[in-house]
Amino acid sequence: MAGPSNKKSIILGVVGLLLVVFGAVLVFVVPVIMKQQVEKNVRIDPSSGFAYEMWRDLPVPFFMSIYIFEVVNHKEVLLGEKPRVEERGPFVYRERKQKTNITFNDNGTVSFVETRIMHFEPDMSTGSEEDHIVFPNILVLGASVMMKDLPLPIRWVISAAFTSFSQEAFLNRTVKDILWGYNEPFLDFINALLPGKLPFKGKFGLFADFNNSNSGIFTVNTGVEDISQVQMVDTWNGLTEVNFWNSEQANMINGTAGQMWPPFRTPAQPLEFYSPDACRSLTLVYDKEDSYRGIPTYRYTAPNYLFANGSDYPPNEGFCPCTASGVLNVSACRSGAPLFLSFPHFYNADPGYADAIDGLHPSEELHSLFLDLHPLTGIPMNCSIKMQLSVLTMSISGIPQTGKIKTGILPLLWFSESGYIDGPVYNTYYNTLIVLPIVLEYLQYIFIALGLCFILVAAVLPFVHQEKVILFWSSNNKKFDENHEISKAQTEKLTSSNGTVLMEAKL
Repeated sequence: MAGPSNKKSIILGVVGLLLVVFGAVLVFVVPVIMKQQVEKNVRIDPSSGFAYEMWRDLPVPFFMSIYIFEVVNHKEVLLGEKPRVEERGPFVYRERKQKTNITFNDNGTVSFVETRIMHFEPDMSTGSEEDHIVFPNILVLGASVMMKDLPLPIRWVISAAFTSFSQEAFLNRTVKDILWGYNEPFLDFINALLPGKLPFKGKFGLFADFNNSNSGIFTVNTGVEDISQVQMVDTWNGLTEVNFWNSEQANMINGTAGQMWPPFRTPAQPLEFYSPDACRSLTLVYDKEDSYRGIPTYRYTAPNYLFANGSDYPPNEGFCPCTASGVLNVSACRSGAPLFLSFPHFYNADPGYADAIDGLHPSEELHSLFLDLHPLTGIPMNCSIKMQLSVLTMSISGIPQTGKIKTGILPLLWFSESGYIDGPVYNTYYNTLIVLPIVLEYLQYIFIALGLCFILVAAVLPFVHQEKVILFWSSNNKKFDENHEISKAQTEKLTSSNGTVLMEAKL
């Protein structure tokens, strides 16, 4: 029958073994649990609660900062001199994006329209919406280029119309007019005379159709059946490809809608998304490992070849007709208007573009774009997407309003669309993605270590008890021997003195 000490050893050993087993199980179970939680929270499913609400109405700060190029020597430009520009701004707008008309389809996709609402933030801006700026008049410069191949008599008519409506190559308008539009009778005249020739209808403004508008009907994969396809675009406005460009590859609609990507990403996977504003799919590539406020991220940037021409990067041949590398001709999807996209200040473009304009200073720090993505979930933590809009200018015979302006690409403005995870959303993600996995990871090793300690104590305990028993008996034997020696000595003493005692008794 086992003694009390053996029972304690057995109990400690069993508890220790259970703790080790539980900790070892956690080592394998925790990654599975995290994977299941990620899949549950990134798929587009109304039952996912918080994640779905966040996807539907993104509750994080988004800002659009707009910088306008003022032409400070516009009179000299019409005489053939080199344009000189000064950057005005930023004019900052808080941007709210909300998905409406959400419809779940039978094939595992969901369709939606995303509305953008802009609110001016004067405290974050350098300048007011009421500031006046001398700015290229696209209705004159753009329309002139578009009509350069029309018969001379028609160009005379257009020039006469410019004069009749007091239209000149440069205008002096407020920031609000330039961006969000103003009523322009000449625009109505041109649209009536040449319907469909200009990309502007109603109010004339560079972003007139941007505020309180949407970027089309996106249909994307929900990820319910295949998490690797979540957020991937199925169609845009019912199309599986566009028809703006000159090759099948250029017209492809690739990637997501640009807000989230499938989870469990590796550095080898580029970020692809379709941009209705650029009328094409864009690709960002992995740059480095980074972190955003303690959350590990992958930083993605634009590759050098993104806006390269077909000569420098053959796959881009479909986006031509091209000029020197660094700009994208978007006239095909802007009703033929000679508009171009690039990075701000012609950063990462052929040096000839910036050299042709005084006042441009391309800078990687200021003008490159980036996106910091949490690779486990595919959710951006921080981003700043920067683009510049420019117009092609040239002197057109028969239209004296264009003067002797040099042929070139004149920058109009550039903008930075930025957003970041903050507030309660950041706290939720940080606790879920960082704190909880760390706690579970440490917990599994604590269980294993604690279990091993219990097993060690259980193994040592019987020997410790046995040592105590041995020490107890050794101590008792020593005392017995000492007492025995004392008794023996006393006996001998009594024996040796016995005769004397008896004699004294007889006396």
